[in-house]
Amino acid sequence: MSRDQLIGALILVGSLAGIVIYGYLMFLTPYSFLLLQITAFAAIAGVLGIMAWIGYTLATTPPPKPIEEIEKELEEELKKLEKEVKEKEA
Repeated sequence: MSRDQLIGALILVGSLAGIVIYGYLMFLTPYSFLLLQITAFAAIAGVLGIMAWIGYTLATTPPPKPIEEIEKELEEELKKLEKEVKEKEA
């Protein structure tokens, strides 16, 4: 068995164990309401955390250059290269 297959098997077993433990805590113990509260909090915190990260990334990333400015720079570089080629040929 390769290392990737071993990791996959461990993830599979861990996930199934998590399902069984969650089901046990949910239906066979008096902690079901607390478990629901923790689960709901974790889910909402995860979604809002991802949204906060996206917002931070958008707020702190500088805007890209306009296409017109990029085209102008490319034209200038092309003219420089053409001039260098002509000078080498002469």
